[in-house]
Amino acid sequence: MALSMETQLQSIFEDDMGPGMLKCLLCFRMFMDTPEDERTKLISCLGAFRHYWGTLPQESHEQCVQWIVRFIHSQHSPKRISFLYDCLAMAVETSLLTPRMVCVALISSDSLEWERTQLWALTFKLIRKIIGGVDYKGVRDLLKAVLDKIQTIPTTVSSAIVQQLLAAREVVEYILDRNACLLPAYFAINEIRKLYPEGQLSHWLLGSLISDFVDSFRPTARINSICGRCSLLPVVNNSGAICNSWKLDPTTLRFPLKGMLPYDKDLFEPQTGLLRYVLEQPYSREMVCNMLGLNKQQKQRCPVLEEQLVDLVVYAMERSETEEHFDADIGGTSQLLWQHLSSQLIFFVLFQFASFPHMVLSLHQKLAGRGLIKGRDHLMWVLLQFISGSIQKNALADFLPVMKLFDLLYPEKECIPVPDINKPQSTHSFAMTCIWIHLNRKAQNDNSKLQIPIPHSLKLHHEFLQQSLRNKSLGMSDYKIALLCNAYSTNSECFTLPMGVLVETIYGNGSLRINLPGTNCIASGSVTPLPMNLLDSLTVHAKMSLIHSIATRVIKLASTKSSQALAPALVETYSRLLVYMEIESLGIKGFISQLLPNVFKSHAWGILHTLLEMFSYRMHHIQPHYRVQLLSHLHSLAAVVESTALRLITALGSSEVQPQFTRFLSDPKTVLSAESEELNRALILTLARATHVTDFFTGSDSIHGTWCKEILQTIMNFTPHNWASHTLSCFPAPLQAFFKQNNVPQESRFNLKKNVEEEYRKWKSMTNENDIITHFSMQGSPPLFLCLLWKMLLETDHINQIGFRVLERIGARALVAHVRTFADFLVYEFSTSAGGPQLNKCIEMLNDMVWKHNIVTLDRLILCLAMRSHEGNEAQVCYFIIQLLLLKPNDFRNRVNDFVKENAPEHWLQSDWHNKHMSYHKKYPEKLYFEGLAEQVNPPMQHQTQYLPIYFGNVCLRFLPVFDIVIHRFLELIPVSKSLETLLDHLGGLYKFHDRPVTYLYNTLHYYERHLRDRTNLKRKLVHAIMSSLKDNRTPGWCLSETYLKLGMNPREDNVWLPDDTYYCKLIGRLSPGPFPNCDWRFNEFPNPAAHALHVTCVELMALAVPGKDVGNALLNVVLKSQPLVPRESITAWMNAIGLVITALPEPYWIVLHDRISTWAGYPFALLDFTACHQSYSEMNCSYVLALAHAVWHHSSIGQLSLIPKFLSETLKPVVQTEFQLLYVYHLVGPFLQRFQQERTRCMLEVHAKLFFIIIII
Repeated sequence: MALSMETQLQSIFEDDMGPGMLKCLLCFRMFMDTPEDERTKLISCLGAFRHYWGTLPQESHEQCVQWIVRFIHSQHSPKRISFLYDCLAMAVETSLLTPRMVCVALISSDSLEWERTQLWALTFKLIRKIIGGVDYKGVRDLLKAVLDKIQTIPTTVSSAIVQQLLAAREVVEYILDRNACLLPAYFAINEIRKLYPEGQLSHWLLGSLISDFVDSFRPTARINSICGRCSLLPVVNNSGAICNSWKLDPTTLRFPLKGMLPYDKDLFEPQTGLLRYVLEQPYSREMVCNMLGLNKQQKQRCPVLEEQLVDLVVYAMERSETEEHFDADIGGTSQLLWQHLSSQLIFFVLFQFASFPHMVLSLHQKLAGRGLIKGRDHLMWVLLQFISGSIQKNALADFLPVMKLFDLLYPEKECIPVPDINKPQSTHSFAMTCIWIHLNRKAQNDNSKLQIPIPHSLKLHHEFLQQSLRNKSLGMSDYKIALLCNAYSTNSECFTLPMGVLVETIYGNGSLRINLPGTNCIASGSVTPLPMNLLDSLTVHAKMSLIHSIATRVIKLASTKSSQALAPALVETYSRLLVYMEIESLGIKGFISQLLPNVFKSHAWGILHTLLEMFSYRMHHIQPHYRVQLLSHLHSLAAVVESTALRLITALGSSEVQPQFTRFLSDPKTVLSAESEELNRALILTLARATHVTDFFTGSDSIHGTWCKEILQTIMNFTPHNWASHTLSCFPAPLQAFFKQNNVPQESRFNLKKNVEEEYRKWKSMTNENDIITHFSMQGSPPLFLCLLWKMLLETDHINQIGFRVLERIGARALVAHVRTFADFLVYEFSTSAGGPQLNKCIEMLNDMVWKHNIVTLDRLILCLAMRSHEGNEAQVCYFIIQLLLLKPNDFRNRVNDFVKENAPEHWLQSDWHNKHMSYHKKYPEKLYFEGLAEQVNPPMQHQTQYLPIYFGNVCLRFLPVFDIVIHRFLELIPVSKSLETLLDHLGGLYKFHDRPVTYLYNTLHYYERHLRDRTNLKRKLVHAIMSSLKDNRTPGWCLSETYLKLGMNPREDNVWLPDDTYYCKLIGRLSPGPFPNCDWRFNEFPNPAAHALHVTCVELMALAVPGKDVGNALLNVVLKSQPLVPRESITAWMNAIGLVITALPEPYWIVLHDRISTWAGYPFALLDFTACHQSYSEMNCSYVLALAHAVWHHSSIGQLSLIPKFLSETLKPVVQTEFQLLYVYHLVGPFLQRFQQERTRCMLEVHAKLFFIIIII
């Protein structure tokens, strides 16, 4: 078929060009055809071709055109080629051939080469003539093909042929001509940028044509770029840090820019500064994985991450070298950095995101010739952490590069002296010797020939370790045990001795017994835990062995149901070991997924209670998914663990609530309580706070379709309840609407009183003891028994033995419902009390029920009272009862005062906590099982209940999460403000032991901003009470600024302090590194310095007696007004700080930015290039406002960004009248459309709609 087609085509074209034509061509120089003759021949040739074309099947058309092109390109006569091209052109003009098919065949011909200049010129002239009929997709493909052809032209050619070659440029120029409308320009820029990426020049033939076209897109690129983006940095573990704004390409570290636009050069650079900054922050590994898209389940090496880790190590070496007071024995301020680096390296190498041998070789290369040796011991300590734990599972060759590093960093010819082993840093000095021992042991086990003799400089260290190993009586007075554990952790024969000493120290010798609080609670006798300095001096491998030993022992004791409780030293040491992120798999992960389930399965309630106490009072920085996982376990247990569950719920960070609870949407019952109304109410309050702080519901009127609807519905099915109007008014509007729609009928107080009276008559009329006990303890009977006991006490001042037995039969779990009813009954009783002696009698009996008869614990009763939904006068009465319970008798105040005075919150630094704990419990014994009532009944009853072991808790610490809730309830009701101030005066000292005091203040001031707006004295009192409780346990300047402490705490309303611009500049300046005292972030409320700085700054700003709008404007003025304290060269860093702070504040503080924007819309586009204008000292306020808006919106939550559509329609639409103003609006919102698309598509559509409306106006 191909041969037949070829023959026919050849006959068509050669017949028309027959002998006569050939003669004409031969005589071309002497005779010229007239145009009429040329056209006659063209028509004749085209007619023959048309006839043949009509006989061809559709599928052969393309092949036919390709043959024609090959035939033409096989000709050597320009005249003949020109004639045939004219035939093709006429065929296209008469619609016989499609222009796209012809153009594609021409440009893809192998014969089209730049050396055949005449063919080149004629071909591109034909393409230029017919390309106008090609569709835009075809033109796009042709542009790519033309550019590829042009690339084949060498850089140097004869000037004589340039004119012919320019025909290709004319085609490109025609395609790129926007007026020609051949191809949408953004399609053209895509093809051009693929061929000529940023930094690569276009072909010389194209000259300025391509660069000018690309430059025409730079304004478009700038419209889609965030001003100063490369200078914006996140706060690790802040809500804004978990969005997509910080993602980087894992191979190039570049921003994942959308489209092939010519963005500013700095946006194409690797963002090493951003990754390096995040890596430097403690507890940043999850964010690093999120930024780079690293999945722990997929082992993938990330060279750019590896390189940054190496650079951080080199930086640490430089810092150790330049530290003024660096001492290898005591360490310097760089110690925290080395400690953090050790944790980071282990994590990223363990999950194979970084290669250990590659890192060591890279370190050697970067340290060679630098002479940095002061930090060498710390570096070897970091490397030892990984080597000791992984050398047994990996090849020896992977670790040998460390010896090259040794040769570089330890140039001594003489022996290095043995350090003072009484100092913890001695373990770092021995690190290189320990590494050699591990390498040598590995070589021996593998029978390797790579055994390395001990370097001469390490001989004294090695001999010391050998000698210490021969000493069988190791003491705990120095760090010799740690040294031996570190050196021989891979040698079971040598490791057993030192590890055995550590284990025996915390287990006890097996014979000594000690008492714990409560009755019949005995524990093993070891009370002194291993100090943190010692644990820090152990390698990761040694710590893993120790924690594995502890966990195994706990599981064993649980399975044997030992009546003896765990040794206090073991519990405290285990708590301290769980702080190490490096041993997460055996640490907190094993604790949650293995230890707790095993203990629960064994029904070892004493050990379970111990583990929950650890979680409540000793754990720090536990990842939220572990906390929610534990919460799901707790709901299946009895009310005895309610305190832990309450802490877990209220401690959830605002940015943690949504991601964690969406994991349970398929079965929300697992994280909700089927019985405890208080826990479910606490969860709703936490949810309300979280959605308010993160602005989740901004722009929404309903929870329909959101992640929390299923959770709320399940809660209402489990524990139907209502909310008081003053509490409900603080909820975000969609939550308010939900609870108004799901209103639950409440029993009237009159009916409650009537039912209590009826039951009390039955109590007095029934005579048979067994019948009484059965009736009042029967499951399903009204939970009114505590109300009856209250009436008994009011009438007779005592409770008989039958009452005690009923309480025993009801049990702790069922008694919770009775406490709820009792709380409502108390409010009714006090509301109707005549006052005077009767009121005093009520108060006295109520306190007797708590402190004398031990019928209900204070924290349980206060929690129930605080969570009831009373309105108006009854709500005030309820809070009056709470105040009376807490302050009227001295019982609780004395407990609080003594506990605060005698104890410190830094448990990780203490060795005598247990002694203080027992001393406090002996002075104030806690009775949780009606012991007081058992002693008061006539005759007294013997009541020997087996107490669960209590290692850390007491009524004061249990009350703290309840106090958090009480303060919030009091804030909601304005008439009880004075009562709250009184509570804070007497009990505020308890916040010394709060694990998140600043976070609690931040959440409170943020959530109740509207309620506290005009109550400046109460705000000041709240801040003062909490912060002053910590003054003796924090270094000066740790939180509130000196200016605020001096002027802001002034209680005089007639002389309110109004901060000036200097104050705000200094406050924002604190977000730069260094202004806050350094500390061990493992035990801090916040995971890193930036998170601490952000929260304390926000707390101070919200505590000011200044309206939020004024504070917001003052913050904007820090960079929008000329400020001597703001360095010009770091203006974007200050904008970053303002963006972080202002987006972490309530809406009135940041919404003022919208007003600023509306006053500056409408300047020439060139003035909106902030970076260029700033560098040339030609900036204007409009560019500053634009850059600041971008910084603020970049840090904003998606909820805050959701107000942009409203801002466009209500604020900007009325003022935008010109194209300049429209460009300003585009520049504002353009960079954030991608984020809308990813996180809230509805808003992206709304933004587009608002922009179209604005365009219509213009």
